[in-house]
Amino acid sequence: MTTNIAIFGVGLIGGSLALCFKGKPGITVTGYAHTQQYAQEVAARGVVDQVTMSAEEAARNADFIFLCVPVGNLEEYITLLSTLPLKPGCIITDVGSTKASIAECAEKLILRDACFIGGHPMAGSERSGVAAASYLLFENAYYVLTPAQGVPEAKVEALANMLSHTRAHIVTVEPHLHDQIVGAISHLPHIIAVALVNQICGYNDDNPLYQTLAAGGFRDITRIASSDPIVWRDILLNNRKVMIPLLEDWNNHIMQFMDMLQKEDGFAIEQAFRQAGEFRNELPERRKGMIVQQYNLYLDVPDHPGIIGGIATELGQRGINLSNIQIIESREDVPGLMKLSFRNEHDLELAKELLQSIGYSVFQ
Repeated sequence: MTTNIAIFGVGLIGGSLALCFKGKPGITVTGYAHTQQYAQEVAARGVVDQVTMSAEEAARNADFIFLCVPVGNLEEYITLLSTLPLKPGCIITDVGSTKASIAECAEKLILRDACFIGGHPMAGSERSGVAAASYLLFENAYYVLTPAQGVPEAKVEALANMLSHTRAHIVTVEPHLHDQIVGAISHLPHIIAVALVNQICGYNDDNPLYQTLAAGGFRDITRIASSDPIVWRDILLNNRKVMIPLLEDWNNHIMQFMDMLQKEDGFAIEQAFRQAGEFRNELPERRKGMIVQQYNLYLDVPDHPGIIGGIATELGQRGINLSNIQIIESREDVPGLMKLSFRNEHDLELAKELLQSIGYSVFQ
C-alpha cells in the first residue's frame, strides 16, 4: 500500500522533508509549485517524485500534507485545503515557527475528513530554496508537534512515525506554550541582534571606524541580523502578543545593567556574568536548534606566501570540505588569524585534529 505525501512549498524545509521521505519503500512524494519556473527547478533537483502546479491534484490522494510556505501564507493555504476534496483520514501539518495562530485558524475551518496537527522543525540553514535542501537537515534536531485538543492520539503517532524518517527528536507541546518558548529563545535574539547592528550602524554614520573594527567577533555574534527581512516581518507580527511582554522584560534586564554601572556595582556585574555563563554552559552543544549553528575554527597563521593554499590543500587531501576561509588579521608584526568554516561538525573535528597534528594552534 502506497503512502502519498504532498508538500506545498518545496524550498529548504519542504525540499529537505521530501528528501527524507523520497525513495523510502511505499512512499510517493508530490511537490506543489505555484509557478512554472519553480516547478522546473524542483523537478530538476529531483527532490520529489513528481511536481504539479495544481493544488487540488497535489492534495487529492495525499495521506499527509506538509505546508512548508512562509508563516504569512499559512492561513491562506489551509483555507484553500478546506475547499478541496481530501482523502479521508488525511493529516495536514505545517512547519511554521509560530503555532497558535494557525491552530486557531484550522480549528475554525471544516477540514472534512482530515485533521490538522501543527509542526515546527527546529533546524535551518543560512542558505535558502530547494537548492539548499538536505536529507540531513533535521538529524538530531528537535521537531515540535503542537496538536490541538481533540486530535486523536493515533493521528499524532502516525505523523510522528512518518517524521521518524527525518531522524529528528519529536516533542509534543501546546501551541501557545510553543510560541512563548520560541519567542524567547529565537525571536527575541533576532530582534536584539537587529537593534544592536542598527545602533552601531548609526554610530558608523559619524565615524566609519565602527564598521572597520566590528569585523570578527561582532560580526559573528550578530550574524542572525542578516536573516530574511520578509520572513521575520511575518514571524514577529504573527507572534507580537508574545514578543511585546518579552521585550518589556528585556528592557528591565538592560535597566538592571544600567543601575549596576551607575552604582559601580562590580559584584553585581560579576554575578550577572557568572549566572549567565553557568546556564549557557549547561546548554546542549551537539543538538541542532532554531538559530543555525556555526562550525568554525580559528588558528594563528604566519604571514607567509602560500599559507592559505597550503592549509586548504592539507584539508582537501584528507577529504575535508571547507565552506569558507577568512583572514581576520594579517600584518607583518602580528600573526594572521584565519577563520575556517565547515558544513558540519564531523568535518570540523577532522580539521581540528589534522591542523593540531601539523603544529597549528587551533581554537573555537
